[in-house]
Amino acid sequence: MNRRNFIGIMALAGAALAGSALPLKSAETVKEKAKRLFKSPSGFTLWQLPSQHNDIGNSYVLLTDKGRVVVMDGGQPREADYLRGFIEALGNEVEAWIISHPHPDHMGALNEIIKRQWTMKIKRVYHSRLTAEMIDYEPKCRDRVNEYYANLDKSDIPVTDIKTPGDIIRIDGLNMKILAVKNPEFRNYNDSSVVIRAWDKRKSVLFLGDAGEGEGQKLLDGPYANDLNCDYIQMAHHGQNGCNEHFYKTVNFNACIWPTPMWVWNNDAGKGINTHILKTFDTRRWMDQKGIKEHHVSCLEGIWRLD
Repeated sequence: MNRRNFIGIMALAGAALAGSALPLKSAETVKEKAKRLFKSPSGFTLWQLPSQHNDIGNSYVLLTDKGRVVVMDGGQPREADYLRGFIEALGNEVEAWIISHPHPDHMGALNEIIKRQWTMKIKRVYHSRLTAEMIDYEPKCRDRVNEYYANLDKSDIPVTDIKTPGDIIRIDGLNMKILAVKNPEFRNYNDSSVVIRAWDKRKSVLFLGDAGEGEGQKLLDGPYANDLNCDYIQMAHHGQNGCNEHFYKTVNFNACIWPTPMWVWNNDAGKGINTHILKTFDTRRWMDQKGIKEHHVSCLEGIWRLD
């Protein structure tokens, strides 16, 4: 990355972090500064990062009350520069990087960071690794998935293969419960999304990845159905053609967070609003019928922060 691009990215990250331009105190590290500026009154701060290219993608950064960084997915490969700048502003160290499933709009940025061998410390990656048979469910994605797994295997990053729903990961004041892992019975990657409920003493967030109708129903029928209830719900599959109406009307939540580019939000491939084949307006209607008033849409709001 050239100097101009780096400066631009750091300026964006600085603006996003709302105060990171403040000077370091004497002998203070970047990580200590981030902890000082963004210390959560509860257990973690969350940022929803918008695509810099009006592209589909899923990218969330969490900062615990003790200054440790957790990344959920990260978005497309071409989001890697921006994401890198954001993480650098928080100390350039990731305690845990969680990949919901290996579509490039979820794992692409991480794969790019690993390939380019940037000086970012990633202490552990968590995912639910697809088997060779499951990778073949989507032949068009096979080569990219195998490349990602090969790059991860060649790196020195410790990896945890999440195999058991119900496991809990605790990092400082951030608690994360695994509600779903890979599903060999569904012949697509989306319904093998790792689903996680994150919470602290003040708030809860449900990360659905790209879960579809099949995984959504399995969650409702499973032993952790009550854990689906939350304050904030990440809209599955960018808010279109993911979990169905029954799922959203069964789960209790107060607000929606949408990792959604403008063309998906408007269902517009170039011929006008709601003229394309996407199902976003169905989901939007369900939310209106449910009475949800609070929405944080990445293409409309830009970077959104939750304390």
